[in-house]
Amino acid sequence: MQTVALGTSQLQVSKICLGTMTFGEQNSESEAHAQLDYALERGINFIDTAEMYPVMPRAETQGKTEQYIGSWLKKSGARDKVILATKVAGPSRGMHWIRGGENDLNAVNIRAAIETSLQRLQTDYIDLYQLHWPSRNAPIFGQKQFNPELERPHIAIAETVAVLADLIKEGKIRAYGVSNESAWGVSEFVRQAEQQQLPRLTSIQNACNLVNRAFEQGLDETCFRENVGLLAYSPLAFGQLTGKYADDAKAHGRLTIFPPTWSPRYTRASVLEASKRYAALARAHGLTPTQLALAWCYSRWYVASTIIGATNLSQLKENIDAFDVQLSPDVMSAIESIHTEINNPGQ
Repeated sequence: MQTVALGTSQLQVSKICLGTMTFGEQNSESEAHAQLDYALERGINFIDTAEMYPVMPRAETQGKTEQYIGSWLKKSGARDKVILATKVAGPSRGMHWIRGGENDLNAVNIRAAIETSLQRLQTDYIDLYQLHWPSRNAPIFGQKQFNPELERPHIAIAETVAVLADLIKEGKIRAYGVSNESAWGVSEFVRQAEQQQLPRLTSIQNACNLVNRAFEQGLDETCFRENVGLLAYSPLAFGQLTGKYADDAKAHGRLTIFPPTWSPRYTRASVLEASKRYAALARAHGLTPTQLALAWCYSRWYVASTIIGATNLSQLKENIDAFDVQLSPDVMSAIESIHTEINNPGQ
């Protein structure tokens, strides 16, 4: 498996990252361990998780994903073989079980989060520590436009950068990144780090798939010029790009077993229409819809690593095998035509 340097850090990560947010909800501990074992066997050295996982977020299960990874690290002795990434939750009064629902990206909350994550993961350090979403009002999670009327008090990025720099100095994290961020946010993190002469951010973890190419609307240039690596999440658009929901609207998966309010952007009629078009294109060229979607994401120049998730080993195998699929110029041209006609319906 090919590896790349992530941003300006010393982290060498595999081009495929194992996403784990099903661990503890859709996958048992033994199933989680089997996925981790298989990923490591296939050359994947990069594991991504979060303190709020698994999804759907619930008080009863919060933290189980990190616990399952921690028990695997202890059993396998693989800590020095993997790059371990986790995330601190941003402000969300809806998740009252995380620090009383008053969580934010200040010193008190970040330090509380890192200590509990280290305990659950049974490790002394995190390789990549990420801010799951911004403290400030920003257009994320399906909000297509910035809305100044949603402004709220928030933690200054300068303060957050200083806390993360202290954690690097203390050896608790090696590098830090952002997630669900905008071009302005990335630029401000870089500016604040340079002003304070502190470590710069290494990565951004944002959605990137055939029905959501918003990263190409300015973030691509920003991250290229600032040397910030993209960790592309949801490359299959919550399963829509596998074609299974186009074939059967009641197919088993997150979009049918979780409430529709969990990820409404991927249940839009335009997303389903685009997914049908991409599935037909894939099959017309002897590919599965999954192969088409992942091969496209794997081939993007601006993607440092693609985060894949699965609920069973056969899915995981197909997802990893798709790395070797090369899309022809004709297929790429057809993808661009569909994208032009149905532009970013999952943004």
